[in-house]
Amino acid sequence: MVRDAGERFRQTHRLSREQRRALSAIESCRTAALGGHIESCAACGVSRAVYHSCRNRPCPKCPVLAKERWLAARCAELLPIPYFHVVFTLPHALNPLAQRFPRGIYGGLFAAAAATLQAFARDGKHLGGELGITAVLHTWGQTLTPHVHLHCVVTGGALAPDGRRWIPAKPGFLFPVKALSTVFRGKFLAGLAAAGMRGTLPAVSPFLLARLRRPPWVVYAKRPFGGPAHVLAYLGRYTHRIALSNDRIVAIREGVVQIRYRDYADGSRQKILHLSADELLRRFCWHVLPAGFMRLRHFGLLANRHRGAKLAQARALLGVDPPPAAPAADPSTAEVIEALTGVDMTRCPVCGEGRMQITATWAAGEPMPTGIVCFDTS
Repeated sequence: MVRDAGERFRQTHRLSREQRRALSAIESCRTAALGGHIESCAACGVSRAVYHSCRNRPCPKCPVLAKERWLAARCAELLPIPYFHVVFTLPHALNPLAQRFPRGIYGGLFAAAAATLQAFARDGKHLGGELGITAVLHTWGQTLTPHVHLHCVVTGGALAPDGRRWIPAKPGFLFPVKALSTVFRGKFLAGLAAAGMRGTLPAVSPFLLARLRRPPWVVYAKRPFGGPAHVLAYLGRYTHRIALSNDRIVAIREGVVQIRYRDYADGSRQKILHLSADELLRRFCWHVLPAGFMRLRHFGLLANRHRGAKLAQARALLGVDPPPAAPAADPSTAEVIEALTGVDMTRCPVCGEGRMQITATWAAGEPMPTGIVCFDTS
């Protein structure tokens, strides 16, 4: 779709540098344009071309390996306690501001949601301690229209301020949702006003403020997870998800793209949406984040600066053994693929006996080596 319609789309739309870079990366991902290498089997002599990935965040092909490596690191951080799932959603009235100033609005969402959860956790009427929070930003709905929300995985308990007690949450209950909604709205709007005074965001008009204060904001608390294994399964679905994956595209015919989506207003029924390639690319580009913006963040017990020490305290109080030492190096691409699919990428796919070894390489922008007959793995 991008190769067919991308160039025309870039010429007729005003795009940010990140959006142009994302389209270009998707277009050339796992093609000879990004470089690659030739692998050959010493047993039967067959060769194959292996092209490099773009590793751009919005690319539908590249998040899988990054996700698996990230999840492997999270295994050592999970505690044998309940975890809760809380979703904070921004009103759609903020969508135009988010489109113009994504870094400020999305950053404000992270700050307001984390501050709200920690304020309730530190209140002695609820827990009286410090939570652990992993938050993941999503900016899209099922039809790729703007729907800015934050998925938070929250520990079902808190570490006491003196570090001497673990305070468990009530079974099946974390905090009252209506109260969370009110506090979240207040903290976000206060942050919005402060950013306007600093000049990092434009001052919000009184009319928009009145619209934002009127309705309750949506904060949704789902049922607690069944345990650490369910937390990992959930994180695997959400952390590295992009706005549109390849498996949702049903067909592309004469410039019209058909994509699957779930209509939550109609009992979550699966339906087919027909959009022009131009419109689908426009919606897709809306969700390309600013360069360097972290869409996955940790707070409280899991904040990077003291995660190790706080988790060690929590494990000691819960009577849990320390996690096994992390491997000296990240697993290779072939090791990750074998763990996921059972396919050994180093074994010759033709004879099944020999091992594939790199016999030639070329960098991005260089011509592919000639005179080698091989099959294409793109």
